[in-house]
Amino acid sequence: MSKVRVGIIGCGGIANGKHMPSLAKVQDAEMVAFCDIVIERAEEAKLKYGNPEAKVYSDYHQLLSDGSIDVVHVCTPNDSHAEISIAALEADKHVLCEKPMAKTAEAARRMLEAAKRTGKKLSIGYNNRFRSDSRYLKEVCAAGDLGEIYYAKAHAIRRRAVPTWGVFLDEEKQGGGPLIDIGTHALDLVLWMMDNYKPKAVLGRAYHKLSQTENAANAWGPWDPKEFTVEDSAFAMITMENGASIVLESSWALNSLEVDEAKVTLCGTKAGADMKKGLRINGENNSRLYVNEIELNSGGVAFYDGASEDPAELEMRTWIDAVLSDKDVLVKPEQALVVSEILEAIYESSRTGKAVYFE
Repeated sequence: MSKVRVGIIGCGGIANGKHMPSLAKVQDAEMVAFCDIVIERAEEAKLKYGNPEAKVYSDYHQLLSDGSIDVVHVCTPNDSHAEISIAALEADKHVLCEKPMAKTAEAARRMLEAAKRTGKKLSIGYNNRFRSDSRYLKEVCAAGDLGEIYYAKAHAIRRRAVPTWGVFLDEEKQGGGPLIDIGTHALDLVLWMMDNYKPKAVLGRAYHKLSQTENAANAWGPWDPKEFTVEDSAFAMITMENGASIVLESSWALNSLEVDEAKVTLCGTKAGADMKKGLRINGENNSRLYVNEIELNSGGVAFYDGASEDPAELEMRTWIDAVLSDKDVLVKPEQALVVSEILEAIYESSRTGKAVYFE
């Protein structure tokens, strides 16, 4: 194929904020179909990002029946990720599904099974892997410079930044709050850096402490307590089969001045690293402690030749290149499934008050 023909399913916030503007900068891709249950949103997307021949739909099944479409981007609420992704894979389309992989681990497993069964590519939108600090730290970890990483923290803390639009506060649609929304990014980064996808046990707690605050201070205006059905914060300890420990912290609303989102702290036998104040590597050399602050604005090797440094655009370029060149995707569905399994275990642990063990 000369260009990858892309259909967008769900033309709301994440499609407009990331997928469509970034795809528009990828020369090897063209958006040829737009679908949304609110047809006006699909029509607006076509006017902005499509060509005159682009199709508009309110029913995603109609979009999937178009045999000329190569790739589908699923940008809908969490509860429909699996249904649409599986249908797209079975319609002979490659699929990039927005994070998290699915509302439940069982649904995520069905997505993975469909990808294996159809032989089509499936990837999940964990775009924070494409940041320059994430890419650099991944190279450091892969080279073994930190040694064995046996303790890590996944940070996803907002002080007061509750998303009040769309269905973010709806547990039925989303499956949860900050844990499944932004905690998922931080957990994905930690597991990727450690290259460790074998959890043993989880002990966690989700809280509903600030969600019922009336006229709350908030980045996007006060929320409606009656609509706030998900947790406002969640925390967990995760132990891995090899003995490593991970602390996961997430919040949309928390009385904390220590605010970090989609960042990690890694502690290894040779050195440590964190993203707290830029990217820092710490360790001991010749009986002296050191801290190296990594300068990420002075160039360096691109992710692949000609790649942009914009994380969202780089995510799309890498994905489209994997389709065109039949390469492995960077965010593998097997990895995203483990993230979903751990998140689900944290919610279960919170409900039961007991640790959850993986077989």
